[in-house]
Amino acid sequence: MTTETTNTEVNATPEVAAPVNPLLRTVAVEIPSNVVDQERNNLVQRYAKVARVPGFRVGKVPAGVIRTRFSQDINEELVRNLVPKYFREETQKQNLAPISQPQVTDLHLHDGEPLKFTAEFEILPEIPTAGYENVKVEHPAVSVTDEDIEETVNGLREQRSSYDPIEDRAAEIGDFVQISFEGKDKADPEAKPVEVPSIMVELGGKNTVAEFTEHLTGTKAGDEKTFDVTYADDYGDQRLAGKAVEYHVTVKSLKKKIVPEVDEAFISELGGDFKTPEELRATIRKGMEHEKKHQAEHEGKDKLVDELVKLNDFPVPQAMVESQIEIRLERGLRALVQQGMRTEDMRKMDFARLREGQREAATREVKASLLLEKIADAEKIEVSDEEMDNEIAALARQSQQTPEAVRTRLTQDGSLDRIRTRIRNEKTLDLLYSRSA
Repeated sequence: MTTETTNTEVNATPEVAAPVNPLLRTVAVEIPSNVVDQERNNLVQRYAKVARVPGFRVGKVPAGVIRTRFSQDINEELVRNLVPKYFREETQKQNLAPISQPQVTDLHLHDGEPLKFTAEFEILPEIPTAGYENVKVEHPAVSVTDEDIEETVNGLREQRSSYDPIEDRAAEIGDFVQISFEGKDKADPEAKPVEVPSIMVELGGKNTVAEFTEHLTGTKAGDEKTFDVTYADDYGDQRLAGKAVEYHVTVKSLKKKIVPEVDEAFISELGGDFKTPEELRATIRKGMEHEKKHQAEHEGKDKLVDELVKLNDFPVPQAMVESQIEIRLERGLRALVQQGMRTEDMRKMDFARLREGQREAATREVKASLLLEKIADAEKIEVSDEEMDNEIAALARQSQQTPEAVRTRLTQDGSLDRIRTRIRNEKTLDLLYSRSA
């Protein structure tokens, strides 16, 4: 619970504006003066046992001195001890279930008087689930063609290609030329040249700049070439788009790519549970069918959730949206770190803009989660202990910890309930998708 102030008195009463958030609720709480006095006396006695005050022995400080010297500390602790308890009692009395941290204002605390405060918080909305039983999404047929199979096989062959040196002739289309080069921006002679010590260029390759193919065809190791390349304004690499660059190239060696045949040696090198080319292709087909089916199901479930959200309009608690934004940001920042982003670069990011950029998706995710939870209630879907144990075991394998250690950590940080909710929602979505064909 957070408070805007723990001062002894707050006299200002802000004007009550028309609520923008329909889920906001406010309760006024009054704690009887005898309860406040008893709590204060208990705190004074506790402070008196340990307080160190000049001129008094520990445990012998008079209560009046304790009340005066430690009044601010005692008041703050009194508020921490009493406000949450009586806030809960008042919300229960009014049949309100707060889902956000209450903001406490108008705190009134004087000796011999009741402790009064108001608390503002959000509640869950009424969540409609109209028509969820009738939502239909397409379940497209999944097919894998022979061309798909051969493309994958050829990809495996390309990955295991070798490069044999060419020493008895000049470079031809289809050969690979290993070069080093220096590139100068012709529009800016003072700019530092770009130097690349070694790179392989496929003559006539689909990703090879035409001028490189033109000027390197017919070369041999040791040859040097100087030529210009003018890049189109829409060239893929924005650093080069629209520029004219002078290249000085040195040919280091020529190579011929050898793509292996799909034979016993190739099959053996792959190390799978297949022994023949036919078995390899059958394994690839099975894997691709599974992947395509999974992708189609994922897209179908996304469409189903979109339909559910469109069918059922209701306000979303902003506290839950803010929490989901934090989760999305944390996930994104972890990905950037894994990609090598430096801490100093991360600090330069506009986090306010990033947060707002996540708001729409976070709102949809919260709304979808609330809908699925409500539907799970209607369908009586539960998560078994075995399912939770399996999830914890999977997390333990990922983090290389024991299941017991993972369970303890998740219990301490409050993640177990979130995991249970996620699994329950996934089961609910599986059920709806299976019915939606």
